[in-house]
This record gives sequence, C-alpha cells and structure tokens, in this order.
Amino acid sequence: EVQLVESGGGLVQAGGSLRLSCAASGFISDDYAIGWFRQAPGKERKGVSCISSSDGSTYYADSVKGRFTISSDNDKNTVYLQMNSLKPEDTAVYYCAATLTDCTVVADNNRYGMDYWGKGTLVTVSS
Repeated sequence: EVQLVESGGGLVQAGGSLRLSCAASGFISDDYAIGWFRQAPGKERKGVSCISSSDGSTYYADSVKGRFTISSDNDKNTVYLQMNSLKPEDTAVYYCAATLTDCTVVADNNRYGMDYWGKGTLVTVSS
C-alpha cells in the first residue's frame, strides 16, 4: 500500500521560509512522479511543483518559480519542497500526491490524475 505523509507546515511571517517533507512508502514501480498541490480556503486545489523519479525533471507553477525548490532524497524516499520568500497568498493546505504517469498531471492541475494523496499540511503566512 502506497503511503504519503507530509510534514513541515506551520505559521510563518511574510518573507520567511518553510520546508515541507513528503515521506513515501509502498511504491512497487520506480517510475512515478511526486507533486505538491495546494488548496486555499474557497479555492480550487492547484498544482504547485513536481519531480519525476525517472529523470529528476521538475515542474513549478508560475506563482512559485524562483521561490520554491523541489528535491528528493531517494535513500530516504522523501521529497522536499523548500519554500522561500513566502507571501500571504501562499497560505493553503499543501498536499503531497503521486502519479504513475509524469509531472504533466500536476502541470495541468489534474488532481484526478493523481493516484495517491497525503492528508495535507497547513501553511499559514502572516502579513
């Protein structure tokens, strides 16, 4: 059974940083992609970033380019999302999700194309 467990959310002031972690287990394939989605109150869940296990290629939404960095530690089966220069509009529940296809699913904001989800972690950025 595939499990994704997020951690690292919290309250931070604007301009600050947080690092989210997504610990993954149970994959039987080496070819998958792990992405981060976020959902602010009253808004749709949108893809933020993604990393492919096969070639390490990455995707970033325009709203986070230059501020967020996604990386993976294969030894720990963990994907990280380093978030710098945080803004109040980054406030949302952040979800880790995995797809057995590729990061196109995340880039398309296609939440229904993701195969597995974590429970989410709340990030609050105060002004």
